[in-house]
Amino acid sequence: MASTSKADASSPYRAKVAAGRASTARDVRLLGVLNIGAFFALLFIAAYRLPGGVAAIVGGLQPLIVALLASRVLHEKLTARVLASGAAGAIGVSLIVLQSQARLDVIGALAAAAGTVCMASGIVLSKKWGQPALLLATSAWQLIAGGITLLPVLPVLPVLPVLLMVEGIPAESLTETNIMGYAYLSVVGTAFAYVVWFHGIGRLPASTIAFLGLLSPVVAILLGWTIAGERLTEMQVAGVVIVLGSVAVVVSATVRSGRVGLPYGPGLD
Repeated sequence: MASTSKADASSPYRAKVAAGRASTARDVRLLGVLNIGAFFALLFIAAYRLPGGVAAIVGGLQPLIVALLASRVLHEKLTARVLASGAAGAIGVSLIVLQSQARLDVIGALAAAAGTVCMASGIVLSKKWGQPALLLATSAWQLIAGGITLLPVLPVLPVLPVLLMVEGIPAESLTETNIMGYAYLSVVGTAFAYVVWFHGIGRLPASTIAFLGLLSPVVAILLGWTIAGERLTEMQVAGVVIVLGSVAVVVSATVRSGRVGLPYGPGLD
């Protein structure tokens, strides 16, 4: 009788634990779709149909979208400083990347906008739900979920034989440089980068972490200048200064306000 009573008493607890695990799995799958699966699918559509500059400008609006979403979902304060810095950052990105011959494509523009909204939503929801497990495990499951999401929309198996018949097997085999490049993209550019990114989401306000994405075109153009010897125009230099200034304003305000929090969620301490 005693064992039966204990089993009956534990049933609601077990049901609650099972429901919590199911909810966590559902959350991770959704974040994998928003942060990786849908985002990269839409990103490549935009990159294919739009000049890189136009796509980057649409992506430069992400801090403003995140700030608006965070104010509603996370109840973060929507300040004039964040709005002004977000607008300045978008203008700075446009000065860096926009070319005079840039053309607009409706499908590409919609894909870029949808991808930006997906990533912004993923940032806000990642902050809201926290990390349910070890940071590395949560990041890995999101990457897996995002990859699985792309399988139904990428008919790789039916297309591959056709490509081999039309184009043939590549004449050149993979070189050591190719392998090193793939390894870098997989380990550093994806695995390590996403772990650091989600770690930052756990420590910083969502509206602050989104501004760090504006540094991507800045880093790209500065690497081109220092390594490839590319020439910077006065407009691009001004754009770099504006982007760095907008990021510095928001980050410094976050540090002064003491809103740089500790990691939360199990397994992060």
